[in-house]
Amino acid sequence: MVTKKKSPSRPAVQAVARPYASKLSRPEIDALVQEIIGRVADKWTLLVLEALEEHGTLRFSQLAEMVDGISQKMLTKTVRQMESDGFLTRTVYPVIPPRVEYQLTNLGNTLSDAFCGVWGWAEKYHGRIEQARAAFRNRKPARVS
Repeated sequence: MVTKKKSPSRPAVQAVARPYASKLSRPEIDALVQEIIGRVADKWTLLVLEALEEHGTLRFSQLAEMVDGISQKMLTKTVRQMESDGFLTRTVYPVIPPRVEYQLTNLGNTLSDAFCGVWGWAEKYHGRIEQARAAFRNRKPARVS
Protein backbone atom coordinates (compact mmCIF):
# COMPACT_ATOMS: atom_id res chain seq x y z
CA MET A 1 0.00 0.00 0.00
CA VAL A 2 1.24 3.48 -0.89
CA THR A 3 0.57 6.52 1.29
CA LYS A 4 0.53 10.00 -0.16
CA LYS A 5 2.12 12.83 1.79
CA LYS A 6 -0.14 15.03 3.84
CA SER A 7 -0.89 18.46 2.48
CA PRO A 8 -1.40 21.23 5.03
CA SER A 9 -5.17 21.31 4.45
CA ARG A 10 -6.01 17.63 3.77
CA PRO A 11 -5.36 14.37 5.58
CA ALA A 12 -3.29 11.62 3.95
CA VAL A 13 -5.08 9.55 1.31
CA GLN A 14 -4.13 5.94 0.93
CA ALA A 15 -4.03 4.49 -2.57
CA VAL A 16 -4.77 0.80 -2.99
CA ALA A 17 -2.46 -1.18 -5.25
CA ARG A 18 -4.19 -2.08 -8.52
CA PRO A 19 -4.45 -5.79 -9.31
CA TYR A 20 -3.54 -5.19 -12.96
CA ALA A 21 -0.32 -3.27 -12.44
CA SER A 22 1.65 -2.69 -15.63
CA LYS A 23 4.52 -0.63 -16.94
CA LEU A 24 2.17 2.28 -17.71
CA SER A 25 2.26 5.17 -15.27
CA ARG A 26 -0.81 5.88 -13.12
CA PRO A 27 -2.01 8.88 -15.17
CA GLU A 28 -1.71 6.84 -18.39
CA ILE A 29 -3.67 3.93 -16.91
CA ASP A 30 -6.35 6.23 -15.49
CA ALA A 31 -6.74 8.02 -18.83
CA LEU A 32 -6.95 4.72 -20.71
CA VAL A 33 -9.56 3.28 -18.34
CA GLN A 34 -11.68 6.44 -18.49
CA GLU A 35 -11.52 6.47 -22.29
CA ILE A 36 -12.49 2.80 -22.58
CA ILE A 37 -15.35 3.12 -20.11
CA GLY A 38 -16.59 6.19 -21.96
CA ARG A 39 -16.63 4.28 -25.22
CA VAL A 40 -18.11 0.98 -24.12
CA ALA A 41 -20.50 1.98 -21.37
CA ASP A 42 -22.90 3.86 -23.61
CA LYS A 43 -26.37 2.52 -24.29
CA TRP A 44 -25.91 1.56 -27.94
CA THR A 45 -22.57 -0.22 -27.56
CA LEU A 46 -23.97 -2.40 -24.79
CA LEU A 47 -27.09 -3.24 -26.78
CA VAL A 48 -25.09 -4.10 -29.93
CA LEU A 49 -22.76 -6.17 -27.75
CA GLU A 50 -25.74 -8.02 -26.27
CA ALA A 51 -27.31 -8.70 -29.68
CA LEU A 52 -24.07 -10.10 -31.11
CA GLU A 53 -23.43 -12.16 -27.97
CA GLU A 54 -26.90 -13.72 -28.10
CA HIS A 55 -27.21 -14.23 -31.85
CA GLY A 56 -23.65 -14.58 -33.15
CA THR A 57 -22.97 -13.25 -36.64
CA LEU A 58 -25.53 -10.69 -37.79
CA ARG A 59 -26.09 -8.55 -40.84
CA PHE A 60 -26.50 -4.79 -40.44
CA SER A 61 -30.28 -4.94 -40.95
CA GLN A 62 -30.58 -7.74 -38.38
CA LEU A 63 -28.61 -5.69 -35.86
CA ALA A 64 -30.90 -2.73 -36.51
CA GLU A 65 -33.93 -4.93 -35.77
CA MET A 66 -32.38 -6.36 -32.59
CA VAL A 67 -31.36 -2.98 -31.16
CA ASP A 68 -34.72 -1.31 -30.72
CA GLY A 69 -34.78 2.44 -31.32
CA ILE A 70 -31.32 2.85 -32.84
CA SER A 71 -31.06 4.96 -35.99
CA GLN A 72 -29.08 3.82 -39.01
CA LYS A 73 -26.60 6.65 -38.42
CA MET A 74 -26.06 5.72 -34.76
CA LEU A 75 -25.75 2.01 -35.55
CA THR A 76 -23.14 2.81 -38.22
CA LYS A 77 -21.21 4.99 -35.76
CA THR A 78 -21.43 2.37 -33.01
CA VAL A 79 -20.24 -0.59 -35.08
CA ARG A 80 -17.40 1.48 -36.56
CA GLN A 81 -16.24 2.45 -33.07
CA MET A 82 -16.52 -1.12 -31.86
CA GLU A 83 -14.55 -2.33 -34.89
CA SER A 84 -11.82 0.27 -34.31
CA ASP A 85 -11.55 -0.84 -30.66
CA GLY A 86 -11.23 -4.47 -31.76
CA PHE A 87 -14.55 -5.65 -30.30
CA LEU A 88 -16.09 -6.86 -33.54
CA THR A 89 -15.18 -7.78 -37.07
CA ARG A 90 -16.94 -6.48 -40.15
CA THR A 91 -16.94 -8.83 -43.13
CA VAL A 92 -17.98 -7.53 -46.55
CA TYR A 93 -18.93 -10.10 -49.17
CA PRO A 94 -18.45 -9.11 -52.84
CA VAL A 95 -21.99 -9.90 -53.96
CA ILE A 96 -24.83 -7.84 -55.35
CA PRO A 97 -26.48 -6.50 -53.31
CA PRO A 98 -23.53 -6.12 -50.91
CA ARG A 99 -23.68 -8.28 -47.80
CA VAL A 100 -21.99 -7.12 -44.59
CA GLU A 101 -21.82 -9.20 -41.42
CA TYR A 102 -20.70 -8.36 -37.90
CA GLN A 103 -19.31 -10.75 -35.31
CA LEU A 104 -17.72 -10.31 -31.88
CA THR A 105 -13.97 -10.86 -31.66
CA ASN A 106 -12.35 -12.67 -28.73
CA LEU A 107 -11.79 -9.24 -27.17
CA GLY A 108 -15.47 -8.41 -27.70
CA ASN A 109 -16.45 -11.66 -26.01
CA THR A 110 -14.32 -10.77 -22.98
CA LEU A 111 -16.07 -7.39 -22.80
CA SER A 112 -19.40 -9.15 -23.00
CA ASP A 113 -18.37 -11.45 -20.15
CA ALA A 114 -17.39 -8.42 -18.08
CA PHE A 115 -20.78 -6.79 -18.56
CA CYS A 116 -22.73 -10.00 -17.89
CA GLY A 117 -22.25 -9.29 -14.19
CA VAL A 118 -23.94 -5.91 -14.59
CA TRP A 119 -26.84 -7.44 -16.53
CA GLY A 120 -27.25 -10.15 -13.89
CA TRP A 121 -27.14 -7.58 -11.10
CA ALA A 122 -29.78 -5.44 -12.84
CA GLU A 123 -32.00 -8.48 -13.37
CA LYS A 124 -31.65 -9.54 -9.73
CA TYR A 125 -32.26 -6.11 -8.18
CA HIS A 126 -34.61 -4.40 -10.62
CA GLY A 127 -37.55 -4.88 -8.24
CA ARG A 128 -35.72 -3.13 -5.40
CA ILE A 129 -34.74 -0.29 -7.71
CA GLU A 130 -38.34 0.14 -8.86
CA GLN A 131 -39.50 0.19 -5.22
CA ALA A 132 -36.93 2.84 -4.35
CA ARG A 133 -37.97 4.95 -7.35
CA ALA A 134 -41.64 4.69 -6.43
CA ALA A 135 -40.89 5.65 -2.81
CA PHE A 136 -38.87 8.63 -4.03
CA ARG A 137 -41.69 9.80 -6.33
CA ASN A 138 -44.31 9.40 -3.60
CA ARG A 139 -42.48 11.05 -0.73
CA LYS A 140 -43.67 14.40 0.53
CA PRO A 141 -41.37 17.32 -0.09
CA ALA A 142 -39.56 18.62 2.97
CA ARG A 143 -40.76 21.94 4.29
CA VAL A 144 -38.28 24.74 4.41
CA SER A 145 -38.89 27.30 7.14
